[in-house]
Amino acid sequence: MPQQSSIAVLISLLLVVLIACKASGPGLFGKKTPHEQYADGLINAGLRSTALGKSWFTIAEQSLAFPLTITVPYKETGYFSADRPAAAGLHFKALRGQKLSITLEKKPTTNFAVYIDLWKAPEGTNQPKHIAAADTTTNSIQYEVNESSHYIVRLQPELLSSGEYTITITAGPALAYPIKAPGKDHIKSLWGADRDGGARKHEGIDIFAARRTPVLAAADGRVTRVNETSIGGKVIWIRVKDRDYTLYYAHLDSQLVSDGQTVKIGDTLGLLGNTGNARNTSPHLHFGIYTLSGPIDPIAFVKPVENKPDNISASTKLIGKLARVTNVSSGIYNEPRSTTAEAIFVSANTPVVVEAATSSWYKISLPNGKRGFIRHTGLSEIDRPVRTFLLKTTVPLFDKPDTLAPKKTSIPTGETVSILGNFANHYLVRTRENITGWITK
Repeated sequence: MPQQSSIAVLISLLLVVLIACKASGPGLFGKKTPHEQYADGLINAGLRSTALGKSWFTIAEQSLAFPLTITVPYKETGYFSADRPAAAGLHFKALRGQKLSITLEKKPTTNFAVYIDLWKAPEGTNQPKHIAAADTTTNSIQYEVNESSHYIVRLQPELLSSGEYTITITAGPALAYPIKAPGKDHIKSLWGADRDGGARKHEGIDIFAARRTPVLAAADGRVTRVNETSIGGKVIWIRVKDRDYTLYYAHLDSQLVSDGQTVKIGDTLGLLGNTGNARNTSPHLHFGIYTLSGPIDPIAFVKPVENKPDNISASTKLIGKLARVTNVSSGIYNEPRSTTAEAIFVSANTPVVVEAATSSWYKISLPNGKRGFIRHTGLSEIDRPVRTFLLKTTVPLFDKPDTLAPKKTSIPTGETVSILGNFANHYLVRTRENITGWITK
Protein backbone atom coordinates (compact mmCIF):
# COMPACT_ATOMS: atom_id res chain seq x y z
CA MET A 1 0.00 0.00 0.00
CA PRO A 2 2.78 2.60 0.79
CA GLN A 3 4.34 1.85 -2.61
CA GLN A 4 1.01 2.41 -4.41
CA SER A 5 0.51 5.66 -2.50
CA SER A 6 3.92 7.02 -3.53
CA ILE A 7 3.25 6.05 -7.16
CA ALA A 8 -0.02 7.97 -7.04
CA VAL A 9 1.76 11.01 -5.57
CA LEU A 10 4.40 10.84 -8.33
CA ILE A 11 1.74 10.61 -11.01
CA SER A 12 -0.10 13.53 -9.41
CA LEU A 13 3.05 15.65 -9.58
CA LEU A 14 3.63 14.70 -13.21
CA LEU A 15 0.04 15.58 -14.05
CA VAL A 16 0.39 18.97 -12.38
CA VAL A 17 3.40 19.68 -14.60
CA LEU A 18 1.55 18.34 -17.64
CA ILE A 19 -1.54 20.48 -17.03
CA ALA A 20 0.55 23.58 -16.24
CA CYS A 21 2.38 23.22 -19.56
CA LYS A 22 -0.79 22.93 -21.64
CA ALA A 23 -1.66 25.97 -23.70
CA SER A 24 -5.16 27.31 -23.29
CA GLY A 25 -7.75 28.20 -25.87
CA PRO A 26 -8.79 26.57 -29.14
CA GLY A 27 -6.63 26.30 -32.21
CA LEU A 28 -3.25 26.25 -30.51
CA PHE A 29 -2.73 22.55 -31.11
CA GLY A 30 -3.44 22.43 -34.84
CA LYS A 31 -5.88 19.69 -35.78
CA LYS A 32 -5.48 17.59 -32.64
CA THR A 33 -8.39 17.45 -30.23
CA PRO A 34 -8.02 18.39 -26.54
CA HIS A 35 -8.36 14.67 -25.69
CA GLU A 36 -5.52 13.79 -28.10
CA GLN A 37 -3.35 16.57 -26.70
CA TYR A 38 -3.85 15.32 -23.17
CA ALA A 39 -3.09 11.75 -24.30
CA ASP A 40 0.12 12.96 -25.96
CA GLY A 41 1.06 14.66 -22.71
CA LEU A 42 0.61 11.42 -20.78
CA ILE A 43 2.82 9.61 -23.27
CA ASN A 44 5.50 12.30 -23.20
CA ALA A 45 5.46 12.27 -19.39
CA GLY A 46 6.10 8.52 -19.40
CA LEU A 47 2.70 7.70 -17.88
CA ARG A 48 1.50 5.56 -20.78
CA SER A 49 3.41 2.58 -19.41
CA THR A 50 2.09 2.88 -15.84
CA ALA A 51 -0.91 0.84 -14.70
CA LEU A 52 -2.95 4.01 -14.21
CA GLY A 53 -2.00 5.38 -17.63
CA LYS A 54 -2.71 2.10 -19.40
CA SER A 55 -6.12 1.95 -17.75
CA TRP A 56 -6.98 5.49 -18.94
CA PHE A 57 -6.18 4.62 -22.57
CA THR A 58 -7.98 1.25 -22.36
CA ILE A 59 -11.15 2.77 -20.94
CA ALA A 60 -11.14 5.45 -23.63
CA GLU A 61 -11.21 2.68 -26.28
CA GLN A 62 -13.77 0.57 -24.41
CA SER A 63 -16.21 3.47 -24.15
CA LEU A 64 -16.28 3.61 -27.96
CA ALA A 65 -16.39 -0.16 -28.43
CA PHE A 66 -19.15 -0.78 -25.85
CA PRO A 67 -21.27 2.37 -25.48
CA LEU A 68 -24.71 2.34 -23.91
CA THR A 69 -27.69 3.17 -26.12
CA ILE A 70 -29.80 6.27 -25.50
CA THR A 71 -32.54 8.19 -27.29
CA VAL A 72 -32.14 11.90 -27.93
CA PRO A 73 -33.15 14.22 -26.28
CA TYR A 74 -31.23 12.90 -23.31
CA LYS A 75 -29.89 14.16 -19.99
CA GLU A 76 -27.84 12.47 -17.31
CA THR A 77 -26.11 13.53 -14.13
CA GLY A 78 -23.10 11.46 -13.14
CA TYR A 79 -19.92 11.36 -11.14
CA PHE A 80 -16.33 10.61 -12.08
CA SER A 81 -14.14 9.47 -9.20
CA ALA A 82 -10.44 10.18 -8.88
CA ASP A 83 -9.99 6.64 -7.53
CA ARG A 84 -9.99 5.04 -10.97
CA PRO A 85 -9.85 6.13 -14.62
CA ALA A 86 -13.31 6.36 -16.17
CA ALA A 87 -15.13 7.25 -19.38
CA ALA A 88 -18.72 7.20 -20.61
CA GLY A 89 -19.90 6.29 -24.11
CA LEU A 90 -23.44 7.14 -25.24
CA HIS A 91 -24.73 5.71 -28.53
CA PHE A 92 -27.70 7.18 -30.42
CA LYS A 93 -29.23 7.65 -33.87
CA ALA A 94 -29.32 11.02 -35.63
CA LEU A 95 -30.81 12.03 -38.99
CA ARG A 96 -29.37 14.18 -41.73
CA GLY A 97 -30.76 17.66 -41.29
CA GLN A 98 -30.75 17.59 -37.50
CA LYS A 99 -28.57 19.88 -35.47
CA LEU A 100 -27.04 18.23 -32.42
CA SER A 101 -26.44 20.27 -29.32
CA ILE A 102 -24.22 18.66 -26.68
CA THR A 103 -23.56 20.62 -23.49
CA LEU A 104 -21.79 19.75 -20.26
CA GLU A 105 -22.07 21.31 -16.82
CA LYS A 106 -19.46 20.48 -14.17
CA LYS A 107 -19.01 20.66 -10.41
CA PRO A 108 -16.45 21.88 -9.58
CA THR A 109 -16.09 24.22 -12.53
CA THR A 110 -12.30 24.44 -12.18
CA ASN A 111 -9.58 21.79 -11.89
CA PHE A 112 -11.98 19.20 -13.31
CA ALA A 113 -11.40 18.81 -17.03
CA VAL A 114 -13.72 16.49 -18.97
CA TYR A 115 -13.12 15.87 -22.67
CA ILE A 116 -16.17 15.61 -24.94
CA ASP A 117 -15.87 14.00 -28.37
CA LEU A 118 -18.46 13.11 -31.00
CA TRP A 119 -17.86 10.05 -33.18
CA LYS A 120 -19.67 8.36 -36.02
CA ALA A 121 -20.30 4.81 -34.81
CA PRO A 122 -18.41 2.02 -36.59
CA GLU A 123 -20.13 0.04 -39.33
CA GLY A 124 -18.94 -3.47 -40.13
CA THR A 125 -15.14 -3.56 -39.91
CA ASN A 126 -14.80 0.23 -39.99
CA GLN A 127 -13.36 2.08 -37.04
CA PRO A 128 -15.24 4.90 -35.26
CA LYS A 129 -14.81 8.18 -37.14
CA HIS A 130 -14.11 11.31 -35.14
CA ILE A 131 -16.56 14.10 -35.98
CA ALA A 132 -16.16 16.93 -33.47
CA ALA A 133 -14.67 17.84 -30.11
CA ALA A 134 -15.69 20.35 -27.49
CA ASP A 135 -13.39 23.15 -26.56
CA THR A 136 -12.53 22.79 -22.87
CA THR A 137 -13.56 26.39 -22.18
CA THR A 138 -17.10 26.06 -23.55
CA ASN A 139 -17.77 22.33 -22.94
CA SER A 140 -20.23 22.18 -25.83
CA ILE A 141 -20.59 20.86 -29.37
CA GLN A 142 -22.97 22.16 -32.04
CA TYR A 143 -23.04 19.90 -35.09
CA GLU A 144 -25.26 19.70 -38.17
CA VAL A 145 -25.70 16.04 -39.07
CA ASN A 146 -24.83 15.47 -42.74
CA GLU A 147 -25.39 11.71 -42.74
CA SER A 148 -28.19 9.71 -41.14
CA SER A 149 -26.33 7.23 -38.96
CA HIS A 150 -25.49 6.19 -35.42
CA TYR A 151 -23.20 8.37 -33.33
CA ILE A 152 -21.31 8.13 -30.04
CA VAL A 153 -20.58 10.84 -27.51
CA ARG A 154 -17.60 10.06 -25.30
CA LEU A 155 -16.90 11.78 -22.00
CA GLN A 156 -13.61 11.24 -20.25
CA PRO A 157 -12.02 13.17 -17.38
CA GLU A 158 -8.31 13.65 -16.79
CA LEU A 159 -6.49 11.27 -14.47
CA LEU A 160 -6.86 11.74 -10.72
CA SER A 161 -9.66 14.29 -11.05
CA SER A 162 -13.17 13.88 -9.70
CA GLY A 163 -16.43 15.73 -9.92
CA GLU A 164 -20.08 15.76 -10.90
CA TYR A 165 -21.25 16.36 -14.44
CA THR A 166 -24.54 16.85 -16.25
CA ILE A 167 -24.61 16.19 -19.98
CA THR A 168 -27.54 17.21 -22.17
CA ILE A 169 -27.93 16.04 -25.78
CA THR A 170 -30.67 17.47 -27.97
CA ALA A 171 -31.40 17.34 -31.69
CA GLY A 172 -33.48 19.95 -33.47
CA PRO A 173 -33.94 21.06 -37.08
CA ALA A 174 -30.83 22.53 -38.70
CA LEU A 175 -32.91 25.05 -40.67
CA ALA A 176 -35.49 27.60 -39.60
CA TYR A 177 -39.17 26.97 -40.27
CA PRO A 178 -39.87 28.21 -43.83
CA ILE A 179 -43.22 29.92 -43.23
CA LYS A 180 -44.50 32.47 -40.72
CA ALA A 181 -47.77 31.07 -39.41
CA PRO A 182 -49.30 30.30 -35.99
CA GLY A 183 -49.21 26.74 -34.70
CA LYS A 184 -46.84 23.93 -35.63
CA ASP A 185 -48.86 21.28 -37.44
CA HIS A 186 -48.60 22.60 -41.01
CA ILE A 187 -46.77 19.70 -42.69
CA LYS A 188 -49.42 17.48 -44.32
CA SER A 189 -47.72 15.73 -47.24
CA LEU A 190 -44.40 13.98 -46.79
CA TRP A 191 -41.43 12.87 -48.84
CA GLY A 192 -42.02 9.86 -51.10
CA ALA A 193 -45.83 10.14 -51.35
CA ASP A 194 -47.31 9.06 -54.70
CA ARG A 195 -47.87 11.69 -57.36
CA ASP A 196 -49.67 11.41 -60.72
CA GLY A 197 -51.23 8.07 -59.83
CA GLY A 198 -47.92 6.60 -58.69
CA ALA A 199 -45.98 7.65 -61.78
CA ARG A 200 -43.60 9.70 -59.62
CA LYS A 201 -42.78 10.32 -55.97
CA HIS A 202 -43.05 13.50 -53.97
CA GLU A 203 -39.60 15.10 -53.77
CA GLY A 204 -40.25 17.31 -50.78
CA ILE A 205 -42.83 18.19 -48.14
CA ASP A 206 -45.98 20.31 -48.37
CA ILE A 207 -46.55 22.95 -45.69
CA PHE A 208 -50.13 24.24 -45.59
CA ALA A 209 -51.23 27.66 -44.36
CA ALA A 210 -53.46 30.58 -45.33
CA ARG A 211 -52.97 32.16 -48.75
CA ARG A 212 -50.28 34.86 -48.80
CA THR A 213 -48.68 33.64 -45.57
CA PRO A 214 -45.06 34.95 -45.53
CA VAL A 215 -42.55 32.39 -46.86
CA LEU A 216 -39.18 32.76 -45.13
CA ALA A 217 -35.52 32.03 -45.80
CA ALA A 218 -34.72 28.92 -43.77
CA ALA A 219 -31.00 29.77 -43.78
CA ASP A 220 -28.50 32.40 -44.87
CA GLY A 221 -27.74 32.12 -48.57
CA ARG A 222 -28.00 33.51 -52.08
CA VAL A 223 -31.00 33.41 -54.38
CA THR A 224 -29.92 31.52 -57.51
CA ARG A 225 -33.18 31.45 -59.45
CA VAL A 226 -36.57 33.15 -59.41
CA ASN A 227 -38.89 31.92 -62.17
CA GLU A 228 -42.16 30.18 -63.00
CA THR A 229 -42.70 26.59 -64.21
CA SER A 230 -45.74 24.52 -65.12
CA ILE A 231 -45.26 22.18 -62.14
CA GLY A 232 -43.85 24.41 -59.40
CA GLY A 233 -45.62 27.59 -60.43
CA LYS A 234 -43.81 30.57 -58.99
CA VAL A 235 -40.57 29.18 -57.50
CA ILE A 236 -37.43 30.36 -55.71
CA TRP A 237 -34.09 28.56 -55.34
CA ILE A 238 -31.58 29.44 -52.60
CA ARG A 239 -28.02 28.18 -52.31
CA VAL A 240 -27.36 27.84 -48.57
CA LYS A 241 -24.20 29.49 -47.29
CA ASP A 242 -21.37 27.05 -46.40
CA ARG A 243 -23.55 24.02 -47.14
CA ASP A 244 -23.70 21.53 -50.02
CA TYR A 245 -27.42 21.82 -50.74
CA THR A 246 -30.00 24.16 -52.30
CA LEU A 247 -33.48 25.02 -51.01
CA TYR A 248 -36.48 24.93 -53.35
CA TYR A 249 -39.70 26.90 -52.69
CA ALA A 250 -42.68 26.24 -54.99
CA HIS A 251 -46.36 27.18 -55.55
CA LEU A 252 -45.82 30.77 -54.34
CA ASP A 253 -48.49 33.38 -54.86
CA SER A 254 -45.86 36.15 -55.05
CA GLN A 255 -42.05 36.30 -55.28
CA LEU A 256 -40.41 39.16 -53.37
CA VAL A 257 -36.70 38.52 -54.09
CA SER A 258 -34.62 38.54 -57.24
CA ASP A 259 -31.82 36.47 -58.81
CA GLY A 260 -28.44 36.92 -57.10
CA GLN A 261 -29.89 38.50 -53.97
CA THR A 262 -28.27 37.66 -50.64
CA VAL A 263 -30.75 36.71 -47.93
CA LYS A 264 -30.54 36.16 -44.20
CA ILE A 265 -32.38 33.58 -42.16
CA GLY A 266 -35.95 34.77 -41.56
CA ASP A 267 -36.09 37.17 -44.54
CA THR A 268 -39.39 37.11 -46.42
CA LEU A 269 -38.91 35.52 -49.86
CA GLY A 270 -42.50 35.57 -51.05
CA LEU A 271 -46.09 34.78 -50.19
CA LEU A 272 -47.63 31.32 -50.02
CA GLY A 273 -50.12 30.25 -52.73
CA ASN A 274 -51.10 27.38 -55.02
CA THR A 275 -49.63 28.22 -58.41
CA GLY A 276 -48.42 25.63 -60.92
CA ASN A 277 -49.89 22.13 -60.66
CA ALA A 278 -51.22 22.97 -57.18
CA ARG A 279 -53.94 25.28 -58.52
CA ASN A 280 -56.66 22.78 -57.53
CA THR A 281 -55.35 22.26 -53.98
CA SER A 282 -55.38 24.34 -50.84
CA PRO A 283 -52.62 26.98 -50.61
CA HIS A 284 -49.34 25.45 -49.48
CA LEU A 285 -45.59 25.65 -49.82
CA HIS A 286 -43.77 22.80 -51.51
CA PHE A 287 -40.38 22.78 -49.79
CA GLY A 288 -37.51 20.72 -51.18
CA ILE A 289 -33.79 20.26 -50.67
CA TYR A 290 -31.45 19.31 -53.52
CA THR A 291 -27.85 18.12 -53.43
CA LEU A 292 -25.44 17.30 -56.24
CA SER A 293 -26.67 13.72 -56.09
CA GLY A 294 -30.36 14.66 -56.18
CA PRO A 295 -33.22 15.49 -53.80
CA ILE A 296 -33.22 14.47 -50.14
CA ASP A 297 -35.96 14.29 -47.52
CA PRO A 298 -36.24 17.74 -45.91
CA ILE A 299 -38.41 16.76 -42.94
CA ALA A 300 -35.62 16.56 -40.33
CA PHE A 301 -34.22 19.92 -41.53
CA VAL A 302 -37.33 21.91 -40.61
CA LYS A 303 -39.86 19.91 -38.57
CA PRO A 304 -40.37 21.43 -35.13
CA VAL A 305 -39.66 18.88 -32.39
CA GLU A 306 -40.02 18.66 -28.64
CA ASN A 307 -36.37 19.08 -27.73
CA LYS A 308 -36.46 18.90 -23.94
CA PRO A 309 -35.20 15.78 -22.17
CA ASP A 310 -37.09 14.26 -19.26
CA ASN A 311 -36.32 15.67 -15.85
CA ILE A 312 -34.16 13.45 -13.66
CA SER A 313 -36.52 11.97 -11.07
CA ALA A 314 -34.10 9.33 -9.76
CA SER A 315 -32.44 10.48 -6.55
CA THR A 316 -28.96 11.81 -7.17
CA LYS A 317 -27.76 10.88 -3.68
CA LEU A 318 -26.75 7.41 -4.92
CA ILE A 319 -24.56 8.71 -7.76
CA GLY A 320 -20.94 7.68 -7.32
CA LYS A 321 -21.82 5.25 -4.53
CA LEU A 322 -22.07 1.52 -4.04
CA ALA A 323 -25.68 0.30 -4.00
CA ARG A 324 -27.39 -3.06 -4.19
CA VAL A 325 -30.27 -4.54 -6.15
CA THR A 326 -33.37 -4.90 -4.01
CA ASN A 327 -36.05 -5.45 -6.64
CA VAL A 328 -35.06 -8.52 -8.67
CA SER A 329 -37.85 -7.85 -11.18
CA SER A 330 -36.04 -4.67 -12.22
CA GLY A 331 -33.92 -5.81 -15.12
CA ILE A 332 -30.68 -4.23 -16.26
CA TYR A 333 -31.03 -2.86 -19.79
CA ASN A 334 -28.68 -1.57 -22.47
CA GLU A 335 -30.79 1.58 -22.75
CA PRO A 336 -33.03 3.45 -20.30
CA ARG A 337 -36.33 1.96 -21.41
CA SER A 338 -37.87 -1.46 -20.90
CA THR A 339 -40.11 -1.68 -23.97
CA THR A 340 -37.65 -2.77 -26.65
CA ALA A 341 -34.41 -3.60 -24.88
CA GLU A 342 -33.44 -7.06 -23.66
CA ALA A 343 -32.93 -7.29 -19.91
CA ILE A 344 -30.40 -9.03 -17.70
CA PHE A 345 -31.76 -10.10 -14.31
CA VAL A 346 -29.51 -10.52 -11.28
CA SER A 347 -30.19 -11.82 -7.80
CA ALA A 348 -31.17 -9.70 -4.83
CA ASN A 349 -28.33 -7.98 -2.95
CA THR A 350 -26.13 -7.78 -6.06
CA PRO A 351 -23.84 -4.79 -5.46
CA VAL A 352 -23.50 -2.21 -8.23
CA VAL A 353 -21.75 1.12 -8.66
CA VAL A 354 -24.15 3.93 -9.56
CA GLU A 355 -22.42 6.00 -12.24
CA ALA A 356 -25.22 8.36 -13.27
CA ALA A 357 -28.94 9.09 -13.18
CA THR A 358 -31.22 9.83 -16.13
CA SER A 359 -34.98 10.32 -15.99
CA SER A 360 -36.23 7.54 -13.66
CA TRP A 361 -33.21 5.30 -14.28
CA TYR A 362 -29.74 4.72 -12.87
CA LYS A 363 -26.75 3.95 -15.06
CA ILE A 364 -24.81 1.28 -13.18
CA SER A 365 -21.85 -1.06 -13.50
CA LEU A 366 -21.93 -4.64 -12.23
CA PRO A 367 -19.02 -6.25 -10.36
CA ASN A 368 -17.89 -7.96 -13.60
CA GLY A 369 -17.63 -4.59 -15.37
CA LYS A 370 -20.81 -4.85 -17.43
CA ARG A 371 -22.85 -1.65 -17.62
CA GLY A 372 -26.52 -0.92 -18.06
CA PHE A 373 -29.59 0.93 -16.85
CA ILE A 374 -31.92 -0.07 -14.01
CA ARG A 375 -35.12 1.54 -12.74
CA HIS A 376 -34.38 3.73 -9.73
CA THR A 377 -36.86 1.70 -7.69
CA GLY A 378 -34.68 -1.39 -8.16
CA LEU A 379 -31.77 -0.11 -6.03
CA SER A 380 -31.14 0.89 -2.45
CA GLU A 381 -28.19 2.40 -0.64
CA ILE A 382 -25.88 0.03 1.22
CA ASP A 383 -26.42 1.57 4.63
CA ARG A 384 -26.23 -1.64 6.67
CA PRO A 385 -25.00 -5.21 6.09
CA VAL A 386 -27.28 -7.97 4.86
CA ARG A 387 -25.93 -10.14 7.68
CA THR A 388 -22.70 -11.00 9.46
CA PHE A 389 -20.57 -14.09 8.98
CA LEU A 390 -18.02 -15.82 11.26
CA LEU A 391 -15.02 -17.12 9.35
CA LYS A 392 -13.97 -20.65 10.23
CA THR A 393 -10.72 -20.43 8.25
CA THR A 394 -8.37 -17.74 7.07
CA VAL A 395 -9.55 -16.42 3.68
CA PRO A 396 -8.08 -14.05 1.09
CA LEU A 397 -9.88 -10.75 0.46
CA PHE A 398 -9.91 -10.01 -3.27
CA ASP A 399 -10.21 -6.70 -5.11
CA LYS A 400 -12.87 -8.18 -7.44
CA PRO A 401 -15.19 -11.21 -7.37
CA ASP A 402 -12.52 -13.33 -9.03
CA THR A 403 -9.93 -15.60 -7.42
CA LEU A 404 -7.41 -14.36 -10.00
CA ALA A 405 -7.92 -10.73 -8.94
CA PRO A 406 -5.35 -8.92 -6.77
CA LYS A 407 -5.50 -9.85 -3.09
CA LYS A 408 -6.03 -6.95 -0.71
CA THR A 409 -5.32 -8.82 2.49
CA SER A 410 -6.13 -12.00 4.37
CA ILE A 411 -8.89 -12.21 6.98
CA PRO A 412 -7.94 -14.44 9.92
CA THR A 413 -9.91 -17.34 11.31
CA GLY A 414 -12.53 -16.35 13.88
CA GLU A 415 -13.12 -12.82 12.55
CA THR A 416 -16.68 -11.73 11.89
CA VAL A 417 -17.24 -9.89 8.63
CA SER A 418 -20.24 -7.86 7.43
CA ILE A 419 -21.77 -9.17 4.21
CA LEU A 420 -22.80 -6.23 1.98
CA GLY A 421 -23.92 -8.22 -1.06
CA ASN A 422 -23.23 -11.18 -3.30
CA PHE A 423 -22.35 -11.81 -6.93
CA ALA A 424 -21.77 -15.16 -8.65
CA ASN A 425 -19.99 -17.30 -6.04
CA HIS A 426 -18.55 -14.42 -4.01
CA TYR A 427 -19.61 -12.22 -1.11
CA LEU A 428 -18.82 -8.53 -0.87
CA VAL A 429 -17.72 -8.02 2.73
CA ARG A 430 -16.38 -5.38 5.09
CA THR A 431 -13.83 -6.33 7.72
CA ARG A 432 -13.39 -5.06 11.27
CA GLU A 433 -10.65 -2.77 9.89
CA ASN A 434 -13.26 -1.29 7.50
CA ILE A 435 -11.64 -2.83 4.41
CA THR A 436 -14.12 -3.78 1.69
CA GLY A 437 -13.49 -6.64 -0.73
CA TRP A 438 -14.64 -10.01 -2.00
CA ILE A 439 -14.39 -13.49 -0.50
CA THR A 440 -15.33 -16.81 -2.04
CA LYS A 441 -18.56 -18.38 -0.78
